[in-house]
Amino acid sequence: TLFLYLNGVEEGGGTAFPLLGLTVQPKKGNAVLWPSVLDEAPEKKDGRTDHEALPVIKGVKYGANAWIHTRNYRLAEKMDCT
Repeated sequence: TLFLYLNGVEEGGGTAFPLLGLTVQPKKGNAVLWPSVLDEAPEKKDGRTDHEALPVIKGVKYGANAWIHTRNYRLAEKMDCT
């Protein structure tokens, strides 16, 4: 997953990764890239990268997501493996 911050936020609005003890604060032009699956088992979710958007206290947060697939996800959909 790639998340691009389109603007900065005056207060709050970070992206938290609780199991990693990490919070990324929004800053215009910055991006965060993380795998959502395990290297050794790309069909299995990597729970360490569970994340949440923290509330914006002051200001507005704009961002954009991109999901990068390393395998043919359309084939899995055709086989009802979604």
